[in-house]
Amino acid sequence: MLKQRNLLPPLDYFIAFESAATQESFAAASRDLNISETAVSRKIKLLELHFTCPLFIRSHRSITLTPEGQQLLNSIKPALNQLITASEELFSLESPNTVTLSATNSVASLWLMPRLQNFRRRNSRIKINLVASDNDEECLGKNVDIALLRGEGKWSDHHAEMLFGECVFPVCSPDYMKTNPEFDNLEALANHSLIEVSSEHKEWLNWQTWLQKKLGRNMTLKQTVTVNTYPLAIQAAVDGIGVCLGWKHLIDPLLQSGELIQPYLEETVETKSGYFILTSKNRKSFPAQNIVEKWLWSFKAAR
Repeated sequence: MLKQRNLLPPLDYFIAFESAATQESFAAASRDLNISETAVSRKIKLLELHFTCPLFIRSHRSITLTPEGQQLLNSIKPALNQLITASEELFSLESPNTVTLSATNSVASLWLMPRLQNFRRRNSRIKINLVASDNDEECLGKNVDIALLRGEGKWSDHHAEMLFGECVFPVCSPDYMKTNPEFDNLEALANHSLIEVSSEHKEWLNWQTWLQKKLGRNMTLKQTVTVNTYPLAIQAAVDGIGVCLGWKHLIDPLLQSGELIQPYLEETVETKSGYFILTSKNRKSFPAQNIVEKWLWSFKAAR
């Protein structure tokens, strides 16, 4: 039983206050909460009357937190987030608990799979249905709840937010570098066994486009090994077959373990593309989906 419950104002006062304080606008809070700006203002005024102190300094075009308001915001934000988490967990007991998650082959194999076991240990009631494909149409199918795709954030029917950017550089195994030490400059790559990925996505970087961005010209590449998926290319590099293009974030664990190394530490290409979390604009999310999304976003927050 809660003691001194009379000290607590209604929860919706706190929600209106947190939204307005975070966005520094009553109007923005009105849109966020889907209530009128007058209703937002009234709830905050009642909260101020409850605590007998002003929470905002109001001017003609802006609002600013008072010291008391800032203290209150710092205190209630963790509590509100904890309430949301508790609600999601309870909803997931009764709501559909299967989440269909799609991703490119590379993200599914190299980024998602090593992390899924930890998610399952924490969320045993949620079942992940994983779809791995380099076909965007399949990844954005009507039964997919969340998709992880590479692009520039332009999907008309989906909300898209970047999880991580695209930074690409050469990688090889330590054994390959030991037996093939000719890495004096980037031009020397033309004499190495370069592992290429055959893909219908012409916008993805390959060796020719990567070198063109770095050197400003095309090169004749003599020794190229071609595979049809990026995970196979990475495995070929780990096995010492040649040099592969490595996508940061996807191969970080292999660099940390020493299975792969960067022969040119300073030579990278960063593009305008990245890997995005996509959800449909035409479908309402459900609690299990929200839990999976929050888990995915935790990796961006950790960086």
